[in-house]
Amino acid sequence: MLYFLIKDHPFNDGCKRIAAGLFLYFLDKNKLLYKNNKKIISDSALVAITLMIAESRPEEKEIMIQVVINFLHW
Repeated sequence: MLYFLIKDHPFNDGCKRIAAGLFLYFLDKNKLLYKNNKKIISDSALVAITLMIAESRPEEKEIMIQVVINFLHW
């Protein structure tokens, strides 16, 4: 979800901010945002991942998705 909201530009402006916010909302609603009362991804890590995805080439899609998955399975 995060990857496609960033790369597909479904909004006129703010795609990265909207994608990051929706990603956090999705994780929270599915009880995945916190593990042992600690957020699984810091704000700075989310910013870094979001910018990394935005700057990535289309052929790096699977790598970018795997990076996000790795953050969710710490």
